[in-house]
Amino acid sequence: MVIGIIFFISVSVASILGLTNPVIRHLAMATSAAISRQSFYAAEAGVEDVIYRLKFGFLTSSSQTLDVGGHSVVTTVADAMNSKIVTALGDANNYIRKVETELTTGVGASFHYGLQTGVGGITMGNNSTVNGNVYSNGDITGSNGARITGSAYAANTAALIADQINDAPVSPPSTIQFGSSSAQEDLTQSFTISQTMPINRIEVLIRKVGTPGNLTAMITDDDGGKPGTNILAQGTLSASVVTGSLGWIEVPMSSNPELIAGQTYWLVLDGGNNASRYYIVGANSTYANGIAKIGKYGGAWNDTSPAGLDAYFRIFIGGLTSSISNMNVGSGSTDDARAHNITEVNVSGALYCQTGSGNNKPCDTSLPDPTPEAFPISDGNITEWKNAAQSGGVINGNVYLDNSSSSMGPKKINGNLTIDNNYILNITGTIWVTGNIIVSNGSTVKLTAAYGHDSGVIVTDGTVDISNNSTFAGSGQSGSYVMLVTTSNSDNAVGVSNNAGTVILNAQQGTINFANNSGAKSAAAKQINMNNDSIVTYESGLINVNFSSGPGGGYDILKWKEVE
Repeated sequence: MVIGIIFFISVSVASILGLTNPVIRHLAMATSAAISRQSFYAAEAGVEDVIYRLKFGFLTSSSQTLDVGGHSVVTTVADAMNSKIVTALGDANNYIRKVETELTTGVGASFHYGLQTGVGGITMGNNSTVNGNVYSNGDITGSNGARITGSAYAANTAALIADQINDAPVSPPSTIQFGSSSAQEDLTQSFTISQTMPINRIEVLIRKVGTPGNLTAMITDDDGGKPGTNILAQGTLSASVVTGSLGWIEVPMSSNPELIAGQTYWLVLDGGNNASRYYIVGANSTYANGIAKIGKYGGAWNDTSPAGLDAYFRIFIGGLTSSISNMNVGSGSTDDARAHNITEVNVSGALYCQTGSGNNKPCDTSLPDPTPEAFPISDGNITEWKNAAQSGGVINGNVYLDNSSSSMGPKKINGNLTIDNNYILNITGTIWVTGNIIVSNGSTVKLTAAYGHDSGVIVTDGTVDISNNSTFAGSGQSGSYVMLVTTSNSDNAVGVSNNAGTVILNAQQGTINFANNSGAKSAAAKQINMNNDSIVTYESGLINVNFSSGPGGGYDILKWKEVE
């Protein structure tokens, strides 16, 4: 019996040990997995922290160590070509997980220049100054003492009439969806032009669903009825200037190759694919010189559904060569002047031109002429701001404010807005004025502290007159500004005079006039005139302007993944 008991105990112990060891191993594995997840989540948090700092313009070091939930995270930021690589290494009890993301600079609402103009160009009077870079899609003309402290680029102007147009009726009868799956990742549209001339820019009628990434717009040759591998020109269609409603978006080309009349070319819109983040373009079936297809560039192309559709697009060709004349450009060796023709210019950096005379150095002909730049905001962005303003209610009639202070926004004003005699207007939301805006005699327009690092917008369909020491201010935090936008096409769309300024100005269809020591942080318009002694001082933080409603600037996420 004793032997039997001992045998039974031995078997029982062996059985218990046999059951216990796998349980212990599984518990150890579960513990390891849990700690590993903590490390992964810590790394994710580290990446998100850096992205937030970059997007909102906070100081971010190239390497820093964070504590997330009691675990260590080391983040690094490295510059790559046209992007930043952010890496976070999470360490929870020596379990290491690593996450990496690639960011590209957003375009849409980022203001890259002190001045940016369309075909009207820039005229600078005696001793006028731009502290920053200037980019014009027309001529830049100066006079005695005119100075640009950064680089100055004058792009050849695009043709004012499109050679190929498919845009009728105004409300498209059909649409084409792409970017929602791998089988319909990209969109392409064939076309021919009527004259042998350089291509300058394209426009497409497009909207987005969700938050897709940027698109690359390409012009390619024809390869047996589909886009070829020879990319003749390309440009970036920024997701931030596309809204949830169909709107025309302009895409300048990075180069201006000559297209041959009667030869087939393809416009390709190339991006990624995601079932909840994609694009839709307007379409009809009446364009006679081409056809639309969906598929993947470099892969298979298929007919649209229904078949025979054509995308809404415009192709611009031709244009005139631009020039820079009579001014000083640059304050360092990297500040360049670049245009087809440059005369009577003293430049501190390189002088890129095809023809020139009276300059302090000969033309360097190694680079092609600059190509047109798109404006920082779109008509769709303006519509979103108007909708945001109207959501807060409507004031019918003119509004006159003086000798006091108040808060306003979001609000639509059916009439004029006048701010006078040291009045302080605190902006609490987007404002849309259907008439004119006058700000004068020491008045102040500023954002409330609730905006934080965001910027605010005032939109008007009329003209803007800012004068006599009137000022604009953000919320008090970095990256916060007031932007005045007018849709007026007037030669006096915006007037700034007598020491007024400190605002972002946008008049993409009209003219901005600066006079008598006035200025701005940044200005974009069809044409800009800087009269004697006026000053525009650009702030580098404007590349990261994010608005409380409408488009965001800063950085777009290209990739986000775990790495070894």
